[in-house]
Amino acid sequence: MPFFRRPGSAPKPEPAPVLAPEPVLVEAEPAPPAQPEPAQPAYAWGVDWSAEKADAARREREREQLEAGLEKSRTGFGARLRTAFGRGGTADWDEIEEILITGDVGAALSIDIVEKARKRRDLEPEAAVRAELEAIVSGRGAGPWLPQPAAPGAPAILLVVGVNGTGKTTTIGKLAAREKAEGRRVILAAADTFRAAAIEQLRIWADRAGTELVAHKQDADPAAVVFDALDAAIARGADLLIADTAGRLHTKANLMDELSKIRRMIDKRLPGAIVETFFVLDATTGQNGLAQAKAFHAAVGLTGVVLTKLDSTAKGGIVFAIERDLGVPVRFVGVGERAEDLLPFDPQAFVAALFD
Repeated sequence: MPFFRRPGSAPKPEPAPVLAPEPVLVEAEPAPPAQPEPAQPAYAWGVDWSAEKADAARREREREQLEAGLEKSRTGFGARLRTAFGRGGTADWDEIEEILITGDVGAALSIDIVEKARKRRDLEPEAAVRAELEAIVSGRGAGPWLPQPAAPGAPAILLVVGVNGTGKTTTIGKLAAREKAEGRRVILAAADTFRAAAIEQLRIWADRAGTELVAHKQDADPAAVVFDALDAAIARGADLLIADTAGRLHTKANLMDELSKIRRMIDKRLPGAIVETFFVLDATTGQNGLAQAKAFHAAVGLTGVVLTKLDSTAKGGIVFAIERDLGVPVRFVGVGERAEDLLPFDPQAFVAALFD
């Protein structure tokens, strides 16, 4: 229906236009000052870090630790040798031979070293003896020991044996801490079940190093402990299994039976597995310790020696006797109480630390 305005009525006013509010001017805050670029990390060798430089720095640090640890040997055994060489190319060969013998090198080996050094015409007496000593410890190949898988997809397996009191369990703890610091996952097996103290000591080291421990009660079957530890190591993808075992040298037959049972168990779980066996030798026991190592080697077949308490003896010649008479390489040396005082054995650095 069309809309009609009534006559005389006023027109409806138009609505007022809506005006936009005037803008309010606000002064801008001043811009914050530019932040400096974060500083590059300061390495001891500069910002151009590399794995090679880090490895060189580690080797230098270990060399310094070895020199400090051999202070008694250098000022005892080494100093006596340097005095016997005299001056002007002269040497008291009888005295040199006696010093080598009393320095735990051993009689037969000392005589052999002196005879070979005396025949050399290319070197002065001191350099000739030093060269013969270096040849003894360098002839077994260079390079530090590295754990190798016992079988495809399995961890490296290391059995550690030794007479009680040599620092065997402590050495295992230090070795575990070292390998953990290298980025490897380590599992310890407390298979020296004859002593409850050994199990608890290893537990303390496992906690300190941040490694895993498999343990049973005292007097448990060592092979059962290693079996459970090996199962755990495989299931968890561990890189290295270290078993603390055979902490006593009662008779060769019993020792062989115990370790043979462990080896049979490992072979059953991992057919053809490559297992290493290290002997822990107290450097302060000298030739007596070497006799113990020979008995263990005859019984179980050693693949390496760890020489402990090297910082506590003024001799040090036992290293050469081990390499020649035992025919087993020294893999690590202990030069202190701290975990980082277990060092890989460096033949050239060892001889240099005795003489320089």
